[in-house]
Amino acid sequence: MHSPLQSASPPLDNPPDTIHSAEASIAEKRIGERIRRLRLKRSMGLVELGRQTGLSASFLSQLETGRVVPTLRNLARIAMVFGRDLSYFFEPEPHPLFRLHRHTDRVRLPQSGVDAPTYFFESLAWMVPERQLDPYYAEFLPVRNPSDVRPHVHPGYEFLYVLEGELEIRHGDRTHSLETGDSVYFDAGTPHAYRCCAQMPAVALIVTMHQPMPQPTLRPVPMPSSHPASPASDSEGQA
Repeated sequence: MHSPLQSASPPLDNPPDTIHSAEASIAEKRIGERIRRLRLKRSMGLVELGRQTGLSASFLSQLETGRVVPTLRNLARIAMVFGRDLSYFFEPEPHPLFRLHRHTDRVRLPQSGVDAPTYFFESLAWMVPERQLDPYYAEFLPVRNPSDVRPHVHPGYEFLYVLEGELEIRHGDRTHSLETGDSVYFDAGTPHAYRCCAQMPAVALIVTMHQPMPQPTLRPVPMPSSHPASPASDSEGQA
């Protein structure tokens, strides 16, 4: 007996066992859940998804709740809307990201590029792959001479929360003083530096958020007209 899904499926070079396995996976409710997550991530309604796939909103609703089984052809339409490959719906679902870092796992590193570091830091997420932000525990040593502090820049943004002590932050050509409990959020693409100007070290939590630098938008420059203005237009402008 032929599966009702085979007639609606595009030609595949896979063996029959693979096709039957794929159809069995479609019947599972998790396929509908994946479609729903993709749709909500795009803030897309069922009507809009139906307009782009040619499927009715009621059918898509039943599909997301596991009450109907789509053909491979319809599933391919949905995958194309979200820029996914058909195999996305059959691959094992990735486990949600969760990484626990014990304080005993941290490594204390000095400020790089200097002989006498003014601060030490410990990465709080060094084991997280492809992370979008970097949290650090930083200790700033007292510095008497402001010239000993070296400004630096990096793409994205930075957040700093003072846990203990007093800290001075220079951002561009302005200097700000922070105390315990103060926080600051700033553009890290501007030269910035930290300085502990008290007698005791300062401790802070720093989070750097990665963000690509915006690309300049090129706009066409209008070319001056090669035709001289008519006398009529000149007289209108003088009126």
